[in-house]
Amino acid sequence: MKNWRRYMHQHPELSFEEVHTAKYIEEKLTEFGLEVKKQIGGNGLIGVLKGEEPGKTLVLRADFDALPIKDEKDVPYKSTNTGVMHACGHDGHTSALLGTARTLSKFREKLKGNILFVFQPAEEKPPGGAKFMIEEGILEDVDYVFGAHLASDIPLGKIGIGEGYQMAAVDKFEITIQGRGGHGARPHHTIDSLVIGTSVVEGLQKIVSRSVDPLKSAVVSIGVFHAGNAFNVIPDTAKIEGTVRTFDGAVRDQVEAEINAIVKGITSGFHADYEIDYLRGYPALYNHKEETKTVHGLLSETFTEEDIVELEPTMGAEDFAYFLEQKPGTYFKVGSQNEDEATHYPHHHPKFDFDERALVNISKSFAKIVSHYLL
Repeated sequence: MKNWRRYMHQHPELSFEEVHTAKYIEEKLTEFGLEVKKQIGGNGLIGVLKGEEPGKTLVLRADFDALPIKDEKDVPYKSTNTGVMHACGHDGHTSALLGTARTLSKFREKLKGNILFVFQPAEEKPPGGAKFMIEEGILEDVDYVFGAHLASDIPLGKIGIGEGYQMAAVDKFEITIQGRGGHGARPHHTIDSLVIGTSVVEGLQKIVSRSVDPLKSAVVSIGVFHAGNAFNVIPDTAKIEGTVRTFDGAVRDQVEAEINAIVKGITSGFHADYEIDYLRGYPALYNHKEETKTVHGLLSETFTEEDIVELEPTMGAEDFAYFLEQKPGTYFKVGSQNEDEATHYPHHHPKFDFDERALVNISKSFAKIVSHYLL
C-alpha cells in the first residue's frame, strides 16, 4: 500500500483529469482477479467482488483526484507534476482500498454477499464525481455504503466516528453588479458598482446573524471582490464570489433566498443591474445512526474503545454525502498524525503528508465492517 500510495503521490492528476490514475487502479484490480467496471461518471471505476453465497451488497469508497497545489515537501515521492499535488490524502484512500480489495479477494468463498470497491474521481471539484457515478446507477442494488478519510488532526491509531450531520452542504455564488463607470472626479455621472458592491457584502454578512435561527448553523463567506483597475476611474462592474455552508435543508433554502433579496434590493436602490449565478454543491453529509453505532462497536473491537474519538461536525464538505443520501452507512476518519511535525500540516497545505501506517488502519476498518455484514 505504501508503494502504491507513493507512486500516485508522484503522479497526481486534477479533478476530472485522472486518466492515468484510473488506468493504474484498473491494472491493480485486474491483478487481484476482480471484475472491473470503468469510465463510470467520468473516470470512475468499480472493482466487483462477488461472494460464493447470496447476501448483502456493500460499497467501500475511495477518491483519487489531486489538487492544484505545488508540492513543497522534500521527500523522494514528491509530486513530479508541477503545480498538482495530493494534498488531501486521496492517494492514501485509494491505496488503502486497493489493499482491502487485494486481501478480501482471497476470501471470496467465505463471503455471503458482494462488495463494490468504488474508486471515485473528482471529489475536490463541484459538482463532484460521486453525483455522476450515482446517476449511472451504481447504488441500485446496494444495501450499505461506507467511506473513510485520513485525518491529520487525529493521532495515529485513533478513529473518529460520529452520527448525524458531520459535514456541511456547500454552495457557491457569483454576483455581478452592472453600474455605469466614469471619471473619479465626477461620481454624480456614474452608478458606482464598487460602492454598491461594498453595501452588498455588508448586507450578506448580516444574513446569518439576523435572519438564521441562532440554534442552527450557517456560514456566508466572501472570497472574491473585484472592481476597477485604475485609481481615478469609477468601475463599470463589480464581481463578488463567496460560499454558503449549512446543515439544515430549510436553512440552505433560506440563505439562498436572502442573498437574492439583498442583492436585488441594494442594486435596485442604487439604480444598478445585477446577475447571480448560484451553484448548489454537495449536500450535507449525514451519518446514519444505526450504521454509525454498528461501526463504532466494530472498530472498538479492532482497536480499543479508548481509540475511538467522537467527531465534531465541521463546515467542510465531502461529496460522499451523495452516497449517504441514497443508502444507509457512515463516513469515519482515521488518524494519520504522529510525533513528526511533517504529519501535522492540515489538509490542502503544500507540505501535507501523513503517517503511512494509517493505511493499514483504514484497511483493517473496512475488513472489520465487511466481516460483520458478509461473513
